[in-house]
Amino acid sequence: MDLHLLIDNLTNPALLFFFLGIISVRLKSDLEIPPNSSKFISLYLLLSIGFKGGQELAHSNLDFEIIWSLLFGIILALVVPIYSYYILRRKFSVHNAGAIAAAYGSVSAVTFVTAISFLELEQIPFGGHMVAVMALMEAPSIIVGVLLMSIYNKDKNDQIPINKVIKHSFTNGSVLLILGSLLVGFWANEEQAQGIKPFTTDIFKGFLAVFLLDMGITSGRKLSAFLKKGWFAFLFAIIMPIVNGSLVAVISATFTSSEGNRFLFAILAASASYIAVPAAMRMAVPKANPGLYIPMALAITFPFNITLGMPLYLCLIRIF
Repeated sequence: MDLHLLIDNLTNPALLFFFLGIISVRLKSDLEIPPNSSKFISLYLLLSIGFKGGQELAHSNLDFEIIWSLLFGIILALVVPIYSYYILRRKFSVHNAGAIAAAYGSVSAVTFVTAISFLELEQIPFGGHMVAVMALMEAPSIIVGVLLMSIYNKDKNDQIPINKVIKHSFTNGSVLLILGSLLVGFWANEEQAQGIKPFTTDIFKGFLAVFLLDMGITSGRKLSAFLKKGWFAFLFAIIMPIVNGSLVAVISATFTSSEGNRFLFAILAASASYIAVPAAMRMAVPKANPGLYIPMALAITFPFNITLGMPLYLCLIRIF
């Protein structure tokens, strides 16, 4: 791994604020971000990245690379939860395996946003259509995870309403906002869009730093209790991102030569959802234990990806 990339990433102010959040928990500090403020910042980040992606997409020609990228993202979201489920069933129940598989097939918008910040730091260009890829990868994994639970659930009185899950997958707040912002950015008049650039671009990194501070606090609180549940879940939450991210970093070269796009594909494949999937699982599968799939995605996979994962995937892309 390129030591320069690792040092650049680990000294990124936003990432350092993430570590500050974890340290504050270990020191039993009362530091916290008010819940309403945290929700606003997460909405802002999704709106900003969606809008900027739409603007980029408006200036791109719809070519085979974009079409293949969208299809590849959907295929990933369908395939990853399937093999993840069968691995997880070795240790977990049908409901827990399905929920965790859905989380790892889906994507983390915050990891994606942090990855974009990393690319900007390294001055690596990427395509605006990658925001659309991210948005399209949220729902399919949730649907596949629930379908797997329905197929293997032997209790016929405990069937999951698939139609409600499908509806919620597409109307979930984070999915709707990122897709809606993408369309707004795509259709917006370029001159008018410049008028809100200070909001969508100039203050973006500051808000990301505050949000990662909040994520650090949340991760620090969840990690200790989670580690008591055993090592299988912990190892899965580390190994699965490495496998998925590394494979996709190499495979994506077959349809795109863009280093930035390949990197974002690797991050999308390696990340795990801790916003959209938990919201869907709480509604559809209350028997699934959120004390498993949320800490796995948020307290282990997320920190791994934004610290060691990103330099690793970029290094592999440059080798292959």
